[in-house]
Amino acid sequence: MKDIVSISLGSSKHDYAFETEFLCKNFMIRRFGTDGDLEKARELLERWDDHADIMGIGGLRTPNDLGPERLDNGLFEKIDYLTKGINTPVVTGNELRKVTHEWSLRHIQFKMGNNFFDNTRVFFLSGFSHFRIAKVMSEYTDNLSFADLIIKNGVSKTINSMKDMERYANGIHEAVGWVPGKRIRTSSIPLKAWNNYIIRKSMQKANVIVVPHHNFYENIEQCGIEELGGKVVITSTVHEDKVKFLKERGVNVIIDTTPKILEKVVGLNVLEALINSALDKPPEEVTRDDLLEIISEQRMDPRVVYPSGNEKRINRFSFVIHPLAQEHLKKDKAVGFVSKIAPPAFLDTIEKVVAYAPPWVYSKVTGIKSPDGTEVEGWLISVGGTPKQMLSHSPEFTYKRLLQAAKMSKRMGAQIMGLGAFTKVVGDAGVTVAKLADIPITTGNSYSASGALWAAADAVRRMGLLHVEKGKKIKAKTMVVGATGAIGSVCCRLLAKAFEELYLVDIRDARLLALKQSIEEEDPDVKVHISTRADKYIADMDVIVTATSGAGKKVIDIMQVKPGCVITDVARPLDLSAEDVAKRPDVLVIESGEIELPGNPEMKDIGLPHKVVYACLAETIVLALEGRYETFTIGRSIEWEKVREIYRMGLKHGMKLAAISGVNGVYSDEDIASVRNLAIEARKEQGLDMDEDERKCA
Repeated sequence: MKDIVSISLGSSKHDYAFETEFLCKNFMIRRFGTDGDLEKARELLERWDDHADIMGIGGLRTPNDLGPERLDNGLFEKIDYLTKGINTPVVTGNELRKVTHEWSLRHIQFKMGNNFFDNTRVFFLSGFSHFRIAKVMSEYTDNLSFADLIIKNGVSKTINSMKDMERYANGIHEAVGWVPGKRIRTSSIPLKAWNNYIIRKSMQKANVIVVPHHNFYENIEQCGIEELGGKVVITSTVHEDKVKFLKERGVNVIIDTTPKILEKVVGLNVLEALINSALDKPPEEVTRDDLLEIISEQRMDPRVVYPSGNEKRINRFSFVIHPLAQEHLKKDKAVGFVSKIAPPAFLDTIEKVVAYAPPWVYSKVTGIKSPDGTEVEGWLISVGGTPKQMLSHSPEFTYKRLLQAAKMSKRMGAQIMGLGAFTKVVGDAGVTVAKLADIPITTGNSYSASGALWAAADAVRRMGLLHVEKGKKIKAKTMVVGATGAIGSVCCRLLAKAFEELYLVDIRDARLLALKQSIEEEDPDVKVHISTRADKYIADMDVIVTATSGAGKKVIDIMQVKPGCVITDVARPLDLSAEDVAKRPDVLVIESGEIELPGNPEMKDIGLPHKVVYACLAETIVLALEGRYETFTIGRSIEWEKVREIYRMGLKHGMKLAAISGVNGVYSDEDIASVRNLAIEARKEQGLDMDEDERKCA
């Protein structure tokens, strides 16, 4: 049996002695903590010299990963003092650390879907000692910041790039230290408080915080839930007291870069001593390849701890919104107040001015949680242009603001951005923005199409005027206005699978012919009609979907619609105004299929009931929950496969069709029953014949 002794400058409360087996060899491992007493550590090393097969020194400050070697002189001098005259081989764990720091991040990134650190915001309390981690992290995100300038020099500023950190380490660090008055800056109580405030604010903004093992508690003892709640903490050699400490402060995930391959948590110096001894090689002969081989063969993976006991992951998204009309501008209290006394031209001026404003954060979104435990948070980012203003400028005017929103999203740590309302139809419908943006873009049109038909199907069922038989197509007529558009064309394909007769309406006649041919090849049993005029067949329709992008232009005359017709208005802005809907209480008009989110989401008002969002926003959220940070839906054509895929992903993550909403809010069962009864009475008065199935339903 071989003896391994670890002499640590750390706490003695973590001392241990146990036997273990590693690489088919038996070991006795002992640890002695000295609570920072350098002389006691030297004494213990001398006592165990020639009695242990190999010794490790723990509790040392991590050597710098960058900068001139002279900056580490104090550390090396301490090691030289401790090991002078010692005959037994001594290791510090530094050689193993060089491998595990990098391996930990790459392993976690791959294991967690190859996107765990994508665009995440990372705050390093010491860039000097964790620059290897920073270099790997920079492959996944640009959002890195370092506290070295504050902690080492008392200068109230974080370093916010790898390049600046390298400049600081390679010369500026010492220059800043020579500036007269440094002692005053670092000892000034107000300045200390200000610097602590900057560090805490940086932690609050970060998603991942990298904390040195050395002086762990001193680094974050002042931090609470506000700084650490919901965060990922990367550190090393995490004993149970650290887990408890971080759990009390709401940390979601702890990544321990020290592998746990023994029954107890041991330091890197012990693991390095164990590997050296098992290989029967002196420390100077153990190569990086030897370490890599052992790590691979023994599955020395980084340790991931979930303090709450449940696996937790928070992904991040952003979504672009904008005012749909001048009325929405009145939600600002100042604008609303002045508009009451100012002439109409006032709002016209405000509408034009706000269109030029840079994007701003309208609301933080939290509390969305999938049944599988994954959580997402995000930001609603507003651009100022109404549809009227967007149409009055070239597409590049809107592209510029959307790209600004994408940059803002990336800085905040969003991993995917969705385009809402009219921003997803301007110009080439997201193609240019997706090419130029630094993060993936989706328009949400796939889920909008799915949600629209989901809502229509539920509305038809609840109205009860059509006989629906499982496995058979509905004997009824359905129309899509705006049939060749992005959402409209998919709606057509979905309806073709459910109804016997389908009417396609659009002004683009050549596209209509192509769409008709495509649908008939996919579903030969459906009877397809085409027209450039909605009024030609509208009076006979049982279900109508309006999916135009006409910016509020009137596309159908609701007065011509059959009593009991279900109209799903997918267009944004809406094709049917509240005034139009009020004219026909015997017709059910729904504003597409809004989605109910899982969990307990919190955000500012977007004009929908609590937990309910537009389907295009829901698509962005579903992709974030799934960890699919990709350009999913862009352009004016939608892939049928993606409509089905986003629907299935939504169900997996607990998305539900929300209560059907109309222009005046949510329809209750009583509201729908009232529309149904009025429709039946109107049909009788108009002498409309009901077929056998309709009579059964009535």
